[in-house]
Amino acid sequence: MPTTPSQKARRLSKLTAKAADIRQFLVRSLSETGGHLSGNLGVVELTLALHTVFTTPRDKFVWDVGHQAYVHKILTGRRSQFKTLRKLDGLSGFPKMHESEHDAFGTGHSSTAISAALGLAAARDLRGSDEKVVAIVGDGSLTGGQSFEGLNNAGRANTDLLVVLNDNGMSIGKNVGALSRHLNDIRTAPSYLNAKKSTHRLLDNLPFAGSAISRVLEGAKDAVKYAFIKGVMFEELGFRYFGPVDGHDIEALVEVLHRIKKIRGPVLLHVLTQKGKGYPPAEKSPDDFHGVTAFDVTTGQPKNNGAQPTYTDVFSQHLCARAQADERIVAVTAAMPDGTGLAAFAQRFPKRFFDVGIAESHAVTFAAGLAAGGLKPVVAIYSSFLQRAYDQILHDVAIQKLPVVFAIDRAGIVGEDGETHQGLFDLSYLSHIPNLIVLAPANALELQLMLDFALAQDGPVAIRYPRGAAAQRMNVPFIKPGQAQTVTQGQGIALVSVGTMLETACEVRNRLQARTGQTPSVYNARFLSPIDTHLRERLKTYDRVYVLQDAISRGGYGEALRLPHVRDFAFPNQFIEAGTQQELLTRYGLDASSIFACIINETKQKETTP
Repeated sequence: MPTTPSQKARRLSKLTAKAADIRQFLVRSLSETGGHLSGNLGVVELTLALHTVFTTPRDKFVWDVGHQAYVHKILTGRRSQFKTLRKLDGLSGFPKMHESEHDAFGTGHSSTAISAALGLAAARDLRGSDEKVVAIVGDGSLTGGQSFEGLNNAGRANTDLLVVLNDNGMSIGKNVGALSRHLNDIRTAPSYLNAKKSTHRLLDNLPFAGSAISRVLEGAKDAVKYAFIKGVMFEELGFRYFGPVDGHDIEALVEVLHRIKKIRGPVLLHVLTQKGKGYPPAEKSPDDFHGVTAFDVTTGQPKNNGAQPTYTDVFSQHLCARAQADERIVAVTAAMPDGTGLAAFAQRFPKRFFDVGIAESHAVTFAAGLAAGGLKPVVAIYSSFLQRAYDQILHDVAIQKLPVVFAIDRAGIVGEDGETHQGLFDLSYLSHIPNLIVLAPANALELQLMLDFALAQDGPVAIRYPRGAAAQRMNVPFIKPGQAQTVTQGQGIALVSVGTMLETACEVRNRLQARTGQTPSVYNARFLSPIDTHLRERLKTYDRVYVLQDAISRGGYGEALRLPHVRDFAFPNQFIEAGTQQELLTRYGLDASSIFACIINETKQKETTP
């Protein structure tokens, strides 16, 4: 039954009020918990429109990356849980299948939504059901190669699938609104669709003599499409393209989604949104409000401004200093210049800076090409994202022993972003690759020295360092190739630390000495792969060796030592949930108090064993 004008007006009024309420809630809630703000403010109307036209959990939404799914969570019964957002045992910052039946697929990394949605659609077709499947993809995610692989496959599969392109990379100009809506009214009308089918049938049935006319007509059609329709690329891939549509005009969104819902085959709806919409500080600086800590709602300023430099800051400053002296040094990032600290490098050396988009695999092979061309590329990527380029590290860099430096930011526990972002696996997936040196600094100065060492090598080097404030330990000895650092020399017990676990190891040593009179040795591993074989031989002389590492135990440094009397303090071989770094270290027994208590308990058991 058609909707009357008065019914449309009431629906629009309710949806508009709901959008305003959700925006206020997001700003107020995230000012306390932190989280991804600007992107979610930009998809309020889009998400409301999707939930108006489709019905979850029957219909399936797959949110690419997923950090813009907060509004979806609010609309599916999780609003009251937002005070626990990204906290220990709280609400995840990303879609999570085990959290809600409304989350059709878990997403934390970019460019996966189209592939996953196509899989859901194919499963639906095999079951013979008729639910709708929608992938909501940001324009940034389309820079990832997997998005194009998914689009290519979906166009050929010709199954019912809607891809919503959430384009927040450009402003919504006046020349878009009315004309765009008019074009979409025509393109979604049954008469247009029927005419298009009839035209194709006519062209297909033209005799050979008319083939030249057919080509002319097809060429003219393509020329018009290229001139006026921005979605020609998607149509060539097999999609019907609609848009661009104002992503904040909720009435237009609902109408076009209702029409698209009836169309068979793959469809792409291009929606223009504004990041940070409705909150002036986020509108002015959307990138600053992409991921936020607790902030003051009135000013938009963070509540806690730490003055101590982070490991990212230290890396950024030292790389710029080295690049000033060596023109062969270039920097590569995969759409993360700010997060990896390369924004300063880009400003100072714009011709030597390369942002390849959300394309980690390409970034690594591109860097291999730079190295083969005689340059010294430094690839800065988060630990959890570098996983996506494993084959390229092994095949394109390590086999050829090319001098590429991997600056692995956010190694170890990242914290609130949870399972998809914890950097706990890099040591395991890198340490077995031949020709690749893997390092872990214990403090700020050591990171600088390791970067110097890495840039002087003829082969690849990876440096893993954590999120957060950099330890300022002074008097760090020079980095000797392949050698661990002896921090304190003792006997009986040896504590071997990986990276920033050195501070914890020193604290445990002090507690043991005060409690038992023992004088444990403390070693800073530094070289995680290949390991220091001389250190391994020295460790054989101790009664007990304890390895402290901020990585999973399987494939970690403790296993690499291959000594029977090693006890490994590491994260278990599982996905680690969200929580602050300290909360998670404590939960998994990797804080100083827990390690000290465990060693004391083992010592007592040994003393009482006959």
